[in-house]
Amino acid sequence: MAEKALKPTESELEILQVLWNEREATVRQVHEELSKTKESGYTTTLKLMQIMHEKGLVTRNDSSKTHIYHPAISRESTQKQFVNKMINTLFAGSSANLVLQALGNHNASNEELQKIEELINQLKK
Repeated sequence: MAEKALKPTESELEILQVLWNEREATVRQVHEELSKTKESGYTTTLKLMQIMHEKGLVTRNDSSKTHIYHPAISRESTQKQFVNKMINTLFAGSSANLVLQALGNHNASNEELQKIEELINQLKK
């Protein structure tokens, strides 16, 4: 089943990153993980996660006192959505310009370059 095109905000993406990595988490666990890199209140995290539940970005198991949250959208579909929007709005529909810009401004590792070469070879077939 195709996922709905949901547009998470930057703060929602940070929460989704935690959920994608952990597969499931309580608000407290998400808040503790986010607190490692930015200052934010527990109630802010709670409110954001409640809003995300209402928007359909996360699901929630509320069968016990402590609610367990799961991502309702995949990392891959979210990446695809954002990349497609970026290609269309910033790069005039040119995926090549996106790739050239990304590679020109980022020192790709040998492993990353090898993966890129493999993908290019597959696309040429």
